[in-house]
Amino acid sequence: METNNQNRNQNQNGVQPAQGQMKIDFPLVEELIQEAMRRRTLKASFRLNMSTQNALNLLASHYARVVMERHLEPRFDEYIQKNLFELARALTAEVPKSGVMFCGNCGNGKTTMLQALRNLFLALGDKYFSFVHEDFNANMMIYDARDIVLVGKDFSEIRKIRERDLVAIDDFGKEPVEVMDYGTVLSPLIHLLEIRYEQQLFTAISTNLTPPEVREKYGGRIADRFNEMMQVIVFKGPSYRS
Repeated sequence: METNNQNRNQNQNGVQPAQGQMKIDFPLVEELIQEAMRRRTLKASFRLNMSTQNALNLLASHYARVVMERHLEPRFDEYIQKNLFELARALTAEVPKSGVMFCGNCGNGKTTMLQALRNLFLALGDKYFSFVHEDFNANMMIYDARDIVLVGKDFSEIRKIRERDLVAIDDFGKEPVEVMDYGTVLSPLIHLLEIRYEQQLFTAISTNLTPPEVREKYGGRIADRFNEMMQVIVFKGPSYRS
């Protein structure tokens, strides 16, 4: 009895019990997790609250509209249909990722798809989005990767970009990885992507790089984050500019 009292007094005085005496209280841990998730503000990791078929039809209409605005005839060949379907499926997945990346050669519709996605989000507003906060902004801005590097020295401007709910980065890979600011080496685009990864903010990217080339240019840290946060869609169609 005296020994038990001594152990209790030691615990009260901040002395930790031996490892063999401690066990994880899993029901309590689950309660703590649920409480933390209830308090968490979900900024992204949203999904379109509709069927994949409806999302596919809407994406196709916005894709056609972007093409027609260039006074061109929309093509819905097997490649475009596949890309539209994969994007619709990614946006309506039960457990969505917090971004998409379009990879492929020049001229095969990646930037057009970004523009169609932006127009779709803007048309839907916040009505058809799940898992978003009350101030969610459905206006997805598209930035050229080189422009982000140019404004990278302006912290206030880069902070505005990195905190947006929806961001698209076009021509990822064309920009220099590092820039100099009075002798200090900056990597503004990498920094921006790492922040958005941590915050689970939806990011869409178009690039001519293949996934192995992304790893080679930006390193394993960024490549691994891309694998986790983004649904990669490979554009295999021909150039539509010819």
